[in-house]
Amino acid sequence: MIFICVMVFIAGFVDSVAGGGGLISLPAYMLAGLPAHQAYGTNKFSSALGTTLSVFRFFVNGALNLKVSLLSALGAFLGSWLGSRVVLLLDDHFLKMMMVFMLPIVILVVIFKKDCGERNEFAQIEKKKVIFLSLFIGLIIGLYDGLFGPGTGTFAIIAYTAIMKFDLKTASGNAKILNLASNYASVITFALSGSIVYKVALPAAVCGIVGNYLGSGLAIKKGAKFIRPMMVIVVMLLLSKIIIDLLRIY
Repeated sequence: MIFICVMVFIAGFVDSVAGGGGLISLPAYMLAGLPAHQAYGTNKFSSALGTTLSVFRFFVNGALNLKVSLLSALGAFLGSWLGSRVVLLLDDHFLKMMMVFMLPIVILVVIFKKDCGERNEFAQIEKKKVIFLSLFIGLIIGLYDGLFGPGTGTFAIIAYTAIMKFDLKTASGNAKILNLASNYASVITFALSGSIVYKVALPAAVCGIVGNYLGSGLAIKKGAKFIRPMMVIVVMLLLSKIIIDLLRIY
């Protein structure tokens, strides 16, 4: 429990800033001995509670756009459904190889395009485009989530900054609502199937909430200077995970 609580705290901190906390917390549950289906269910439960607090802090501080994020959440539901259907037609090895080539490009863009996410230029986008772009981002991110999954929040932040010209702080807040909708849908499914180990999930959730509270506070206060390096760390973790998975196949 001590190991799980420490790792879930770190995961909550990272996730509240740059997404990708599941890359830390899910392996922790498995290393502690939980079977895969219980690890997924327990992880979703603790993650959902932590993300809820993050959303509240970003909302109270005006660091998210409620209209855009809710529209994106709707698009994400459709995208996730489509992704889960498409993934049945594609080879898992192909998907991972595609990510190995794509993720280094993402890392380089985040590192060297330092002006991306520094300023909030969302107001320059025509109102007619806002609805389309919000749904489009949700659809694409949901599609990725259905196809692959890990790092969804991180890619949502990148999409909001690159496509809708949000600053990194607001983009991070928007991504939290998109993640929250997906998390609670999963929690309901896992709860109904009895896959949540509550005696582990509840204390872990408390630690995750503390991590989310501290991380979201720093993200709101420090903005892009703090969020950008955290995003690089998350993407590198994701790339490492994929490479390890591929090496196991060989």
